Amino acid sequence: MIKRLELIEENYDNIQKKLIEGNLDSQELTKLLKESGQIEDTVITFRKYKAVLKEIEDLEELIEIEEDSELINVIKEEMKALNENEEKLKRELEILLIPKDPNDEKNIMFEIKGAAGGDEGNIFAGDLFRMYSKYAESKGWKVEVLEASSSGKGGYSSIEFMVSGKGAYSFLKYESGTHRVQRVPETESQGRIHTSTATVLVMPEADEVELDISWNDIRVDTFASSGPGGQSVNTTNSAVRLTYIPTGLSVQSQLGKSQHENKDTAFKILKTRLYDQMIAEQMEKEAEKRHALVGRGDRSEKVRTYNYPQNRVTDHRIGLTLQRLDAIMDGKLGLIIDPLINHYQTELLKGNNKEWP
Repeated sequence: MIKRLELIEENYDNIQKKLIEGNLDSQELTKLLKESGQIEDTVITFRKYKAVLKEIEDLEELIEIEEDSELINVIKEEMKALNENEEKLKRELEILLIPKDPNDEKNIMFEIKGAAGGDEGNIFAGDLFRMYSKYAESKGWKVEVLEASSSGKGGYSSIEFMVSGKGAYSFLKYESGTHRVQRVPETESQGRIHTSTATVLVMPEADEVELDISWNDIRVDTFASSGPGGQSVNTTNSAVRLTYIPTGLSVQSQLGKSQHENKDTAFKILKTRLYDQMIAEQMEKEAEKRHALVGRGDRSEKVRTYNYPQNRVTDHRIGLTLQRLDAIMDGKLGLIIDPLINHYQTELLKGNNKEWP
Protein backbone atom coordinates (compact mmCIF):
# COMPACT_ATOMS: atom_id res chain seq x y z
CA MET A 1 0.00 0.00 0.00
CA ILE A 2 2.80 2.41 0.91
CA LYS A 3 4.52 1.95 -2.46
CA ARG A 4 1.28 2.70 -4.27
CA LEU A 5 0.71 5.79 -2.15
CA GLU A 6 4.24 7.02 -2.84
CA LEU A 7 3.60 6.76 -6.59
CA ILE A 8 0.35 8.71 -6.22
CA GLU A 9 2.15 11.40 -4.21
CA GLU A 10 4.91 11.62 -6.83
CA ASN A 11 2.31 11.99 -9.58
CA TYR A 12 0.55 14.70 -7.58
CA ASP A 13 3.79 16.65 -7.13
CA ASN A 14 4.53 16.43 -10.87
CA ILE A 15 1.07 17.76 -11.67
CA GLN A 16 1.55 20.69 -9.29
CA LYS A 17 4.85 21.57 -10.98
CA LYS A 18 3.19 21.61 -14.40
CA LEU A 19 0.37 23.80 -13.08
CA ILE A 20 2.84 26.27 -11.55
CA GLU A 21 4.96 26.41 -14.70
CA GLY A 22 1.89 27.27 -16.77
CA ASN A 23 2.01 27.37 -20.58
CA LEU A 24 -0.89 24.92 -20.76
CA ASP A 25 -3.76 24.99 -23.20
CA SER A 26 -7.27 24.89 -21.77
CA GLN A 27 -7.75 21.18 -22.48
CA GLU A 28 -4.53 20.16 -20.75
CA LEU A 29 -5.23 22.53 -17.84
CA THR A 30 -8.68 21.04 -17.33
CA LYS A 31 -7.27 17.51 -17.47
CA LEU A 32 -4.53 18.23 -14.90
CA LEU A 33 -6.89 20.06 -12.53
CA LYS A 34 -9.32 17.15 -12.65
CA GLU A 35 -6.58 14.59 -12.05
CA SER A 36 -5.15 16.66 -9.21
CA GLY A 37 -8.56 16.95 -7.57
CA GLN A 38 -9.11 13.20 -7.79
CA ILE A 39 -5.97 12.33 -5.82
CA GLU A 40 -5.58 15.39 -3.58
CA ASP A 41 -7.45 13.90 -0.59
CA THR A 42 -5.36 10.74 -0.83
CA VAL A 43 -2.09 12.70 -0.85
CA ILE A 44 -3.11 14.93 2.06
CA THR A 45 -4.16 11.91 4.14
CA PHE A 46 -0.95 10.04 3.24
CA ARG A 47 1.16 12.98 4.39
CA LYS A 48 -0.72 13.08 7.70
CA TYR A 49 -0.15 9.34 8.02
CA LYS A 50 3.60 9.70 7.41
CA ALA A 51 3.81 12.53 9.96
CA VAL A 52 2.15 10.36 12.61
CA LEU A 53 4.53 7.46 11.87
CA LYS A 54 7.47 9.83 12.29
CA GLU A 55 6.15 11.07 15.65
CA ILE A 56 5.73 7.47 16.84
CA GLU A 57 9.27 6.63 15.74
CA ASP A 58 10.68 9.66 17.55
CA LEU A 59 8.84 8.80 20.78
CA GLU A 60 10.01 5.18 20.63
CA GLU A 61 13.60 6.40 20.43
CA LEU A 62 12.97 8.78 23.33
CA ILE A 63 11.64 5.98 25.54
CA GLU A 64 14.82 3.96 24.96
CA ILE A 65 17.05 6.70 26.34
CA GLU A 66 14.73 8.25 28.95
CA GLU A 67 15.25 7.20 32.58
CA ASP A 68 12.48 9.20 34.27
CA SER A 69 9.63 6.69 34.76
CA GLU A 70 7.01 9.42 35.15
CA LEU A 71 8.02 11.01 31.86
CA ILE A 72 8.05 7.57 30.21
CA ASN A 73 4.42 7.07 31.27
CA VAL A 74 3.48 10.43 29.73
CA ILE A 75 5.22 9.44 26.48
CA LYS A 76 3.40 6.11 26.42
CA GLU A 77 0.03 7.87 26.77
CA GLU A 78 0.95 10.13 23.88
CA MET A 79 2.01 7.11 21.82
CA LYS A 80 -1.33 5.42 22.53
CA ALA A 81 -3.19 8.39 21.03
CA LEU A 82 -0.82 8.43 18.05
CA ASN A 83 -1.30 4.71 17.43
CA GLU A 84 -5.07 5.18 17.40
CA ASN A 85 -4.68 8.04 14.92
CA GLU A 86 -2.38 5.87 12.79
CA GLU A 87 -5.06 3.14 12.57
CA LYS A 88 -7.72 5.72 11.71
CA LEU A 89 -5.61 7.25 8.92
CA LYS A 90 -4.67 3.81 7.60
CA ARG A 91 -8.36 2.90 7.32
CA GLU A 92 -9.04 6.18 5.49
CA LEU A 93 -6.20 5.47 3.06
CA GLU A 94 -7.48 1.96 2.38
CA ILE A 95 -10.88 3.40 1.48
CA LEU A 96 -9.34 6.15 -0.65
CA LEU A 97 -7.45 3.50 -2.63
CA ILE A 98 -10.64 1.58 -3.49
CA PRO A 99 -11.26 1.91 -7.25
CA LYS A 100 -13.73 4.72 -7.82
CA ASP A 101 -17.04 4.23 -9.55
CA PRO A 102 -16.64 6.34 -12.74
CA ASN A 103 -20.19 7.62 -12.30
CA ASP A 104 -19.78 8.84 -8.70
CA GLU A 105 -19.42 12.54 -9.48
CA LYS A 106 -22.33 12.64 -11.92
CA ASN A 107 -25.75 14.16 -11.56
CA ILE A 108 -28.53 11.63 -11.33
CA MET A 109 -32.02 11.10 -12.63
CA PHE A 110 -34.64 9.58 -10.34
CA GLU A 111 -37.80 7.77 -11.35
CA ILE A 112 -40.29 6.97 -8.59
CA LYS A 113 -43.51 5.08 -9.31
CA GLY A 114 -46.39 4.02 -7.09
CA ALA A 115 -46.60 0.23 -7.35
CA ALA A 116 -48.61 -2.20 -5.21
CA GLY A 117 -51.35 -0.66 -3.09
CA GLY A 118 -53.08 1.62 -5.57
CA ASP A 119 -53.62 5.12 -4.18
CA GLU A 120 -51.56 4.36 -1.08
CA GLY A 121 -48.60 3.32 -3.25
CA ASN A 122 -48.86 6.61 -5.14
CA ILE A 123 -49.05 8.60 -1.91
CA PHE A 124 -45.94 6.79 -0.69
CA ALA A 125 -44.17 7.66 -3.97
CA GLY A 126 -44.86 11.30 -3.12
CA ASP A 127 -43.49 10.79 0.41
CA LEU A 128 -40.28 9.32 -1.03
CA PHE A 129 -39.94 12.26 -3.42
CA ARG A 130 -40.17 14.69 -0.49
CA MET A 131 -37.65 12.61 1.49
CA TYR A 132 -35.09 12.67 -1.33
CA SER A 133 -35.75 16.38 -1.98
CA LYS A 134 -35.07 17.28 1.65
CA TYR A 135 -31.93 15.12 1.71
CA ALA A 136 -30.71 16.81 -1.49
CA GLU A 137 -31.42 20.23 0.06
CA SER A 138 -29.32 19.32 3.12
CA LYS A 139 -26.44 18.51 0.76
CA GLY A 140 -26.81 21.73 -1.20
CA TRP A 141 -27.92 19.89 -4.33
CA LYS A 142 -30.48 21.08 -6.86
CA VAL A 143 -33.69 19.16 -7.58
CA GLU A 144 -35.47 19.66 -10.91
CA VAL A 145 -38.75 17.88 -11.70
CA LEU A 146 -38.70 16.66 -15.30
CA GLU A 147 -42.00 14.84 -15.60
CA ALA A 148 -44.78 14.01 -13.15
CA SER A 149 -48.16 12.27 -13.19
CA SER A 150 -50.10 13.29 -10.11
CA SER A 151 -52.46 10.91 -8.38
CA GLY A 152 -56.04 11.92 -7.67
CA LYS A 153 -55.71 10.98 -3.98
CA GLY A 154 -52.29 12.62 -3.59
CA GLY A 155 -48.72 11.68 -4.41
CA TYR A 156 -47.61 10.49 -7.83
CA SER A 157 -48.26 7.49 -10.00
CA SER A 158 -44.92 8.46 -11.56
CA ILE A 159 -42.40 11.26 -11.11
CA GLU A 160 -39.01 11.82 -12.75
CA PHE A 161 -36.55 14.38 -11.45
CA MET A 162 -32.90 15.35 -11.74
CA VAL A 163 -30.61 15.77 -8.72
CA SER A 164 -27.56 17.91 -9.53
CA GLY A 165 -24.60 18.35 -7.22
CA LYS A 166 -21.11 17.15 -6.34
CA GLY A 167 -21.05 13.43 -5.64
CA ALA A 168 -24.82 13.01 -5.91
CA TYR A 169 -24.63 9.59 -7.55
CA SER A 170 -22.04 8.31 -5.05
CA PHE A 171 -24.54 8.86 -2.21
CA LEU A 172 -27.82 7.91 -3.87
CA LYS A 173 -26.88 5.07 -6.23
CA TYR A 174 -27.96 2.50 -3.63
CA GLU A 175 -31.59 3.66 -3.63
CA SER A 176 -32.82 1.70 -6.68
CA GLY A 177 -35.30 -1.03 -5.87
CA THR A 178 -38.68 -1.64 -4.30
CA HIS A 179 -39.47 0.39 -1.18
CA ARG A 180 -42.23 -1.03 1.03
CA VAL A 181 -44.41 0.97 3.41
CA GLN A 182 -46.54 -0.38 6.26
CA ARG A 183 -49.06 2.01 7.78
CA VAL A 184 -52.76 2.71 8.36
CA PRO A 185 -54.16 4.68 5.40
CA GLU A 186 -56.31 7.72 6.19
CA THR A 187 -59.23 6.01 4.45
CA GLU A 188 -58.97 2.87 6.63
CA SER A 189 -61.87 3.00 9.10
CA GLN A 190 -60.91 -0.22 10.94
CA GLY A 191 -57.37 0.92 11.73
CA ARG A 192 -55.79 -1.94 9.84
CA ILE A 193 -52.20 -1.69 8.65
CA HIS A 194 -51.80 -1.86 4.87
CA THR A 195 -48.64 -2.76 2.95
CA SER A 196 -47.91 -0.81 -0.23
CA THR A 197 -44.86 -0.31 -2.40
CA ALA A 198 -43.18 2.20 -4.67
CA THR A 199 -40.31 1.52 -7.05
CA VAL A 200 -37.24 3.74 -7.24
CA LEU A 201 -34.79 3.85 -10.14
CA VAL A 202 -31.57 5.89 -9.92
CA MET A 203 -29.60 6.54 -13.12
CA PRO A 204 -26.37 8.49 -13.65
CA GLU A 205 -26.79 11.31 -16.16
CA ALA A 206 -25.16 10.47 -19.48
CA ASP A 207 -22.44 12.74 -20.82
CA GLU A 208 -22.51 13.78 -24.46
CA VAL A 209 -19.24 11.95 -25.13
CA GLU A 210 -20.53 8.70 -23.63
CA LEU A 211 -23.61 8.28 -25.75
CA ASP A 212 -23.91 9.39 -29.34
CA ILE A 213 -27.59 9.64 -30.28
CA SER A 214 -28.62 10.81 -33.72
CA TRP A 215 -31.89 12.68 -34.17
CA ASN A 216 -32.28 10.60 -37.35
CA ASP A 217 -32.98 7.65 -35.02
CA ILE A 218 -35.62 9.51 -33.01
CA ARG A 219 -39.29 9.91 -33.87
CA VAL A 220 -40.81 13.11 -32.48
CA ASP A 221 -44.55 13.26 -31.70
CA THR A 222 -46.36 16.27 -30.23
CA PHE A 223 -49.68 16.39 -28.39
CA ALA A 224 -51.67 18.59 -26.01
CA SER A 225 -50.47 18.32 -22.42
CA SER A 226 -52.90 17.00 -19.82
CA GLY A 227 -53.33 17.13 -16.08
CA PRO A 228 -54.80 14.72 -13.49
CA GLY A 229 -57.75 12.80 -14.87
CA GLY A 230 -56.71 13.45 -18.44
CA GLN A 231 -58.19 16.93 -18.79
CA SER A 232 -56.44 19.18 -21.30
CA VAL A 233 -54.11 21.75 -19.78
CA ASN A 234 -53.76 23.73 -22.99
CA THR A 235 -54.95 23.51 -26.56
CA THR A 236 -51.53 23.74 -28.21
CA ASN A 237 -49.40 20.68 -28.95
CA SER A 238 -46.66 21.63 -26.49
CA ALA A 239 -46.15 18.14 -25.01
CA VAL A 240 -43.49 16.03 -26.71
CA ARG A 241 -42.94 12.28 -27.00
CA LEU A 242 -39.60 10.96 -28.25
CA THR A 243 -39.20 7.37 -29.46
CA TYR A 244 -35.74 5.92 -30.03
CA ILE A 245 -36.42 3.81 -33.13
CA PRO A 246 -33.58 1.23 -32.75
CA THR A 247 -34.92 0.02 -29.38
CA GLY A 248 -38.47 1.36 -29.29
CA LEU A 249 -37.80 3.19 -26.02
CA SER A 250 -40.29 6.05 -25.61
CA VAL A 251 -40.30 9.02 -23.21
CA GLN A 252 -42.40 12.15 -22.95
CA SER A 253 -42.39 15.60 -21.35
CA GLN A 254 -45.27 18.01 -20.86
CA LEU A 255 -44.42 20.19 -17.85
CA GLY A 256 -42.51 22.83 -19.83
CA LYS A 257 -44.15 26.00 -21.12
CA SER A 258 -43.16 25.39 -24.72
CA GLN A 259 -42.66 22.57 -27.18
CA HIS A 260 -38.96 23.42 -27.40
CA GLU A 261 -38.51 23.20 -23.64
CA ASN A 262 -40.35 19.87 -23.46
CA LYS A 263 -38.29 18.52 -26.36
CA ASP A 264 -35.05 19.35 -24.55
CA THR A 265 -36.29 17.75 -21.33
CA ALA A 266 -37.51 14.62 -23.13
CA PHE A 267 -34.14 14.27 -24.86
CA LYS A 268 -32.36 14.49 -21.49
CA ILE A 269 -34.61 11.74 -20.11
CA LEU A 270 -34.16 9.58 -23.23
CA LYS A 271 -30.38 9.93 -23.17
CA THR A 272 -30.15 8.99 -19.48
CA ARG A 273 -32.46 5.99 -19.91
CA LEU A 274 -30.41 4.71 -22.86
CA TYR A 275 -27.23 5.16 -20.82
CA ASP A 276 -28.78 3.22 -17.95
CA GLN A 277 -29.70 0.41 -20.37
CA MET A 278 -26.12 0.36 -21.62
CA ILE A 279 -24.83 -0.01 -18.04
CA ALA A 280 -27.37 -2.77 -17.34
CA GLU A 281 -26.23 -4.69 -20.41
CA GLN A 282 -22.62 -4.44 -19.25
CA MET A 283 -23.63 -5.72 -15.82
CA GLU A 284 -25.53 -8.61 -17.41
CA LYS A 285 -22.33 -9.74 -19.13
CA GLU A 286 -20.44 -9.66 -15.84
CA ALA A 287 -22.64 -11.70 -13.51
CA GLU A 288 -20.53 -11.17 -10.39
CA LYS A 289 -21.34 -7.46 -10.43
CA ARG A 290 -25.04 -8.19 -10.25
CA HIS A 291 -24.55 -10.10 -7.01
CA ALA A 292 -22.83 -7.26 -5.12
CA LEU A 293 -24.16 -7.07 -1.58
CA VAL A 294 -25.03 -3.42 -2.02
CA GLY A 295 -25.31 -2.11 -5.55
CA ARG A 296 -27.46 -0.27 -7.97
CA GLY A 297 -30.28 -2.56 -6.99
CA ASP A 298 -32.80 -4.29 -9.18
CA ARG A 299 -36.16 -2.58 -9.52
CA SER A 300 -37.87 -5.80 -8.41
CA GLU A 301 -35.64 -6.13 -5.33
CA LYS A 302 -37.16 -5.19 -1.97
CA VAL A 303 -34.50 -2.95 -0.49
CA ARG A 304 -36.21 -1.21 2.41
CA THR A 305 -39.31 -1.29 4.63
CA TYR A 306 -40.82 1.80 6.27
CA ASN A 307 -43.05 0.84 9.23
CA TYR A 308 -44.99 3.87 10.47
CA PRO A 309 -46.73 2.38 13.56
CA GLN A 310 -43.33 1.38 14.98
CA ASN A 311 -41.44 4.42 13.64
CA ARG A 312 -39.07 1.86 12.13
CA VAL A 313 -37.00 1.62 8.95
CA THR A 314 -35.22 -1.58 7.88
CA ASP A 315 -32.71 -1.83 5.06
CA HIS A 316 -32.85 -5.51 4.11
CA ARG A 317 -29.53 -5.60 2.24
CA ILE A 318 -27.40 -4.95 5.29
CA GLY A 319 -29.86 -5.91 8.06
CA LEU A 320 -29.97 -2.37 9.44
CA THR A 321 -33.01 -1.39 11.54
CA LEU A 322 -33.51 2.10 12.96
CA GLN A 323 -36.34 3.51 15.09
CA ARG A 324 -35.92 6.86 13.32
CA LEU A 325 -38.52 6.77 10.55
CA ASP A 326 -39.76 10.30 11.32
CA ALA A 327 -36.25 11.77 11.00
CA ILE A 328 -35.45 9.78 7.84
CA MET A 329 -38.65 10.84 6.07
CA ASP A 330 -37.75 14.41 7.02
CA GLY A 331 -34.60 14.12 4.91
CA LYS A 332 -32.07 12.72 7.37
CA LEU A 333 -31.34 9.89 4.94
CA GLY A 334 -27.67 9.85 5.89
CA LEU A 335 -28.71 7.67 8.85
CA ILE A 336 -29.12 4.86 6.30
CA ILE A 337 -26.89 5.91 3.42
CA ASP A 338 -23.72 6.27 5.53
CA PRO A 339 -23.95 2.69 6.89
CA LEU A 340 -24.67 1.43 3.36
CA ILE A 341 -21.51 3.08 2.04
CA ASN A 342 -19.44 1.87 5.00
CA HIS A 343 -20.74 -1.67 4.58
CA TYR A 344 -19.94 -1.77 0.88
CA GLN A 345 -16.47 -0.31 1.43
CA THR A 346 -15.79 -2.93 4.11
CA GLU A 347 -16.80 -5.70 1.71
CA LEU A 348 -14.45 -4.28 -0.93
CA LEU A 349 -11.58 -4.18 1.56
CA LYS A 350 -12.26 -7.85 2.35
CA GLY A 351 -11.99 -8.57 -1.34
CA ASN A 352 -15.63 -9.56 -1.62
CA ASN A 353 -16.76 -7.12 -4.31
CA LYS A 354 -13.82 -6.25 -6.49
CA GLU A 355 -15.79 -4.11 -8.89
CA TRP A 356 -18.30 -1.33 -8.39
CA PRO A 357 -21.80 -2.37 -9.36
